[in-house]
Amino acid sequence: MKIVVTVKLVPDTNADKRIDPATKRLVRTGVETVLNPFDEYAIEAALQLKEKLGGDTTVTIFSMAPETGKEIVRKALAMGADDAAMLSDAGLEGSDVWGTAYAMAQALKKVGFDLIVCGTQSTDAITGELPGALAEYLGVPGLTYLRKVDVDGTTVRGERETDNGYQKVVAELPALVSVTKSINEPRYPSLKGIMGAKKKTITTLSLAELALDRPVGSDGAKTEVLDLAAAPVRGKGRMVNASDGADGARIIVEFLREKKLL
Repeated sequence: MKIVVTVKLVPDTNADKRIDPATKRLVRTGVETVLNPFDEYAIEAALQLKEKLGGDTTVTIFSMAPETGKEIVRKALAMGADDAAMLSDAGLEGSDVWGTAYAMAQALKKVGFDLIVCGTQSTDAITGELPGALAEYLGVPGLTYLRKVDVDGTTVRGERETDNGYQKVVAELPALVSVTKSINEPRYPSLKGIMGAKKKTITTLSLAELALDRPVGSDGAKTEVLDLAAAPVRGKGRMVNASDGADGARIIVEFLREKKLL
């Protein structure tokens, strides 16, 4: 069984981020790039499935990123994945969610898979839309927001988190799943894993190798940032003294009505 985990390379969560006013894109130059934290849970879920299934089960890391990100992809390999593939091409710059999902889907068809495991979202864009779009372009079932996942033969089962509990979901392979942070606790790469990752294969794909029938990158983007502005400075809070609980409730209700929230 071949399990593929999609990962994104993102700016460090604690880094100072800014938008280039000319391109209206996030400035990544000079900012430390890391493995998307949400994707570490997907890697761990895949590795646990591999350990349970045994046999010839393998875990491949897949990322759409510049070739300069290879060393970050090796962190995923150091966790225990077998190999990796990267879709790297300057023509992908400026892709929106749909363009990204489309290009990734065509690349993943070349890589091959039985099960794709994704994180729920990335820490830079935070749309949470990629797993669903990717499943649609691949033409496979998409089981999203899973807190548990298991594979039995040719069937994948999971528990999807909801606002008030969970749903039991099931699909036939090949399929795609996305997992939440409650599914596990990602392992730390061991020294042996870090050393071994240096010898593992990272295959690089370009757009020329894919049979794309629509534009990607800025030319294919369905969305465009027209303008941007800094958030207004937060004003001082309003403090009031209430004589008792009933008076406090009255003040709160009046405030909410004033703001047209009631």
